[in-house]
Amino acid sequence: MGDQPLLVIAAGGTGGHMFPAQALAEAMVRRGWRVKLSTDARGARYAGGFPHVVKVEQVASATFARGGPLAKAAVPLRLLAGMGGALTQFLRDRPRVVVGFGGYPSIPALSAAILLRLPRMIHEQNGVLGQVNRRLAGRVDAIACGTWPTDLPAGVEGTHTGNPVRAAVLERAGAPYIPPGDYPMSLLVFGGSQGARILSDVVPAAVAALPQDLRDRLRVAQQARPEDLERVRAAYAAADIAAEVEPFFADIPRRLSEAQLVISRAGASSIADISIVGRPAILVPFAGAAADHQSANARGLVDAGAAILIPEAALAPDSLGAQIAGVLNAPEAAKQMARNALAAARPDATDRLVAMVLSLATTERKRT
Repeated sequence: MGDQPLLVIAAGGTGGHMFPAQALAEAMVRRGWRVKLSTDARGARYAGGFPHVVKVEQVASATFARGGPLAKAAVPLRLLAGMGGALTQFLRDRPRVVVGFGGYPSIPALSAAILLRLPRMIHEQNGVLGQVNRRLAGRVDAIACGTWPTDLPAGVEGTHTGNPVRAAVLERAGAPYIPPGDYPMSLLVFGGSQGARILSDVVPAAVAALPQDLRDRLRVAQQARPEDLERVRAAYAAADIAAEVEPFFADIPRRLSEAQLVISRAGASSIADISIVGRPAILVPFAGAAADHQSANARGLVDAGAAILIPEAALAPDSLGAQIAGVLNAPEAAKQMARNALAAARPDATDRLVAMVLSLATTERKRT
């Protein structure tokens, strides 16, 4: 082990938790730290993108969100077993800092850090703290907020770091924006990893209802679920609109950089990508998101004048079409929206996370 300090990263098994965790792991490994990932069996399956030198330590975990009454009753016991395992590991190989990224699998490591009085922090990707991060917010030394503003418990302060984005997005950071005009324009539509059904239902009809001269200049790229592909393609074809409709675009960063307007869900990663590249957006938060966190995610760009928010309940072809036309018929306003998006971006999110970890490692932890 030598003199290399140890960072333990604790995260649940979803992309929202794992991607910023992976970005921090990569950066700390480059700085000469040893890094361990503490997660459960499900999370370990998502760890393939981490540097190969990161050791994955599985701990017992469970969630109240799945399973029947017996499974839910066993959750506290499994978490206690996981905490015991984390305590044993920490006593054997003491971390310098422990960072949690949310999800129930982060509870054992952070609980062990609390008991051993180790420096510890959490990162929250969304504008509303997840259940686990909310419960732990008062017991950690620092809170890194990916979305700003973040709804924090009373008396708890956070630091706006932003959400780390992929290298391919950073390469397009601040790409020059070509405002709408009398030439072909690109409209990019995506939501989640494979599109959103409500966008498949509404966007083609909204675009088809645009004035003919505007419609003729539009080139649409839309992600749609596999079961929706044919009807979305047919809707665009019937309106004689040039459109690419696929379940997944591997080149979203390029498409973002070329777009005059983006229509998207308001997942934290999507918000980060849109702001880093700097594009006007119409955001439709997922109504079923826990604690309506997608609306909270959208708030920063909306308040900055970079995006227009349309709640799901208000999304209809006429209302959406009016907003599309409003942006594409106002090039100066669209340029200002793009500038406002860039101003709200945090392209150095990973560096900010690293700085918080190093600060915890070198300053005396606040006593709780």
